[in-house]
Amino acid sequence: MTIDPTLDPSLSSWVPVPEGSDFPIQNLPFGTFARPGAGQRTGIAIGQLVLDLYACAEAGLLEGATSLAPRSFLRLEGVLRADRRDWRAIRERVSELLSDDRNRPSVEPHLLQMEDIELHLPVRPRDYVDFYSSVEHATNMGRMFRPDQEPLLPNWRWLPIGYHGRAGTLVPTGTLVSRPTGQIQAGDGPPIYEPTRELDFELEVGFITGQGNALGEPIPIRRARDHIFGLVLVNDWSARDIQRWEYQPLGPFLSKSFATSISPWVVTLDALKPYRVPPPKQDPPPLPHLRLDNDHTYDVNLEVQLATSDAKKEPVTISRTSLRYVYWTIAQQLAHATSNGATAEAGDLFATGTISGPSPGSYGSLIELTWRGERPIQLPHGSTRTFLEDGDTVIVRGWCQAPGRPRIGFGEVRGTIVPS
Repeated sequence: MTIDPTLDPSLSSWVPVPEGSDFPIQNLPFGTFARPGAGQRTGIAIGQLVLDLYACAEAGLLEGATSLAPRSFLRLEGVLRADRRDWRAIRERVSELLSDDRNRPSVEPHLLQMEDIELHLPVRPRDYVDFYSSVEHATNMGRMFRPDQEPLLPNWRWLPIGYHGRAGTLVPTGTLVSRPTGQIQAGDGPPIYEPTRELDFELEVGFITGQGNALGEPIPIRRARDHIFGLVLVNDWSARDIQRWEYQPLGPFLSKSFATSISPWVVTLDALKPYRVPPPKQDPPPLPHLRLDNDHTYDVNLEVQLATSDAKKEPVTISRTSLRYVYWTIAQQLAHATSNGATAEAGDLFATGTISGPSPGSYGSLIELTWRGERPIQLPHGSTRTFLEDGDTVIVRGWCQAPGRPRIGFGEVRGTIVPS
């Protein structure tokens, strides 16, 4: 295996990086930010600072690493349209700029404090697909809603189930989420139109695509990761009572299209290499177009915290799980999504669907954690939750950690519920 100097655990930066930071020099995640009174541009996180890639390109600091024009760094999609060789070359150059103290005088003017900038969605996807790739989550949902039947439908182990979300309602971390109103069936009677009473979160990981494919030309699974730039955290908010009424026969629609929160930093697949792990065993074996020898997933630790409207009370951790539990890998998801000749373009978002582990504390949604509201969560200050209440804040975090290696993280994605 070729040694990647950017992943050297002993590598350090002349930029101060607080202990336990999500953003050591081995990470270098990409995002989109704006300074007050200025337009958006692409940046890389390092410690508590952001490196302005557009300013670096304008100053000639990226020359020799990439042929991309400076304007390509005004939007992250400009970088994503390059190929993986460019992505790696930019990463290597930035690692060099931030590790060699001789570069400090020329680079330091282009570093900005995170508190002085506004973080935006990292990309503006043309398309957003949400999968249903956790066998534990799918099994739990089947047991709740079809208790007298096999929990997994016959097709589930043969293909990554998914649906199209609404790219126009993707929102960045910190965005307030209005409680949606929709049709809800009351008992056996006719539906009523009112705000959801069963508002839920869904703990997910998403991947951002780079170079796309031509219409009618599927992306083969052996090349799928060449089209994937990196991963983000996703919270696909869901109105469960609206979902129950509308999801048959065609699946979720208004119950999930009102807001989907994503984290601001895209952690590249290059940064995640040391945290690759074998995926769950697939039985039956996938069909040939979804089969990849030595396929892998990533050991990304995931955590959900719930904070109530009382500012004096600390957030409570209600779930811990890992991306490693997801049954269908990201390579399989992308190969499947394009297997009929559909296109993926630079900046598109594909999410895993809710990620649940094998134990109750590792479930990735309230409907599972409370078993459809039958087992309310007891919060330390005496209150309980079956579903989210107005004023509740959900915080999702993700990180990788391994012996002898620094922690690298995704930051967080949070959202607060406000009344309709």
